[in-house]
Amino acid sequence: MIIVDSQVHIWGANAPERPWPARQAVKAQRDIPLGKDELLREMDAAGVNRVVIVPPSWEGERNDLAIAAAQAHPERFAIMGRINPELPESRGKMAGWRKQPGMLGVRFVFHRSPLLELLTEGKADWLWPEAEKHGVPVYMLVPHRHLHFVEKVAARHPGLKLVMDHSGLVDGKDEEAFKEFDKLLALAKRPNVATKVSCFPFFTEDKYPFRKLHSYIRQVYDAFGPKRMFWGTDLSRLPCTYRQGVTLFTEELPWLKGQDLEYVMGRGVCEWLGWKI
Repeated sequence: MIIVDSQVHIWGANAPERPWPARQAVKAQRDIPLGKDELLREMDAAGVNRVVIVPPSWEGERNDLAIAAAQAHPERFAIMGRINPELPESRGKMAGWRKQPGMLGVRFVFHRSPLLELLTEGKADWLWPEAEKHGVPVYMLVPHRHLHFVEKVAARHPGLKLVMDHSGLVDGKDEEAFKEFDKLLALAKRPNVATKVSCFPFFTEDKYPFRKLHSYIRQVYDAFGPKRMFWGTDLSRLPCTYRQGVTLFTEELPWLKGQDLEYVMGRGVCEWLGWKI
């Protein structure tokens, strides 16, 4: 079984030769950057074959470290890259987007202002038809209360493949985090929408094996099915070992097995994004 983490950030230090943007909507998830070499060691120890790198927002609109990692290790890394939809020069880039080394698609964070308005005020609307036309999948982080905007995008662009980051989880723990989870589940009616069961352990006060999460994982499975449900960790803020992030799904959910487990743990995300196995 191939195991593919659907989301991990790697980044570099905030330094004069490579400064981060002065104004930050999101803080780095840890003080010491996570680089490709450390990530490879973690993957080997945990039994993870591949990772989809998601360049983090705190570095700005950069894909350089992710591209370098994918060039060095194309069998281990691919990328859902960053682009600023507000910049005029971004228009037209979808035509050649997937020609960049390791690049599979684009990723957006629409979880709070001022980033949220890119979605709610239609500032990114030009991009959806371009991405649909050129077969560029989209990762997006959107809070449950705003998922009706995603539903509209999915309905208008049925050929556009959308993936909900962390199944729409953004804040809180346990019941507070999942209080509007039904809005995520309702999106399953759109066949061009998939979801990542990534970073779930971050949203509970429970400890491994995170039994409080099991029912929510099952709800995603029942709504989306194994082919539209992608395991992942967001490793740099995972509150357990990387190996436990894997075994939560491979050993602690007895109902998830066989081909369904294979799809959830990696085959599904590879097929959805077009990463050849």
